[in-house]
Amino acid sequence: MLLLAAAAVLVLGGAVTVAALASGGSTAALPSVRVQRSAAAVPTPTPLLVQVAGAVRRPGLVSLPHGARTVDAIAAAGGATAHADEAGVNLAAPVADGQQVVVPTRGAAPAVPGGATGGASAGAGTRVSLAAATAEQLETLPRIGPALAARILAYRAAHGGFRSVSELQQVGGIGPKTYAGLEDLVAP
Repeated sequence: MLLLAAAAVLVLGGAVTVAALASGGSTAALPSVRVQRSAAAVPTPTPLLVQVAGAVRRPGLVSLPHGARTVDAIAAAGGATAHADEAGVNLAAPVADGQQVVVPTRGAAPAVPGGATGGASAGAGTRVSLAAATAEQLETLPRIGPALAARILAYRAAHGGFRSVSELQQVGGIGPKTYAGLEDLVAP
């Protein structure tokens, strides 16, 4: 709209100048027109807020520009640690606001896509990865509900992941009986 008005003023001013010059007149009496652009015309997008957890130097929240990729999120968290398994993460994937990026440790079993369907499938050789599991995947484990899954994820984010399954005992709400039921179903 602003550009259209500026163009109209320039065309009108040009027509008056041509008419004045053609009639032998002068353009000295013509008013000058100054067009300014408004700084508020282009909105600035808000940055993406992404949680980076697992085997990174500084796990936590990072702020990224729109169009950022997983590799950018990991770099913003100080980069991967020496124990990271970057092959377990799609580094080229675009990130979204509110997303959690988990970098697994080398040798850790990958999270089961969609979660384990119960103790039988987890005990059959497939373990849920504490380094990469989502809350939904953790909730498929016995005695793990939404609140306990959230505490496991918070512990993982605060401590840079799990170095051993026995660290689960340090998560509030996991007592000896719960731990005994989980230790063979999960991997660090």
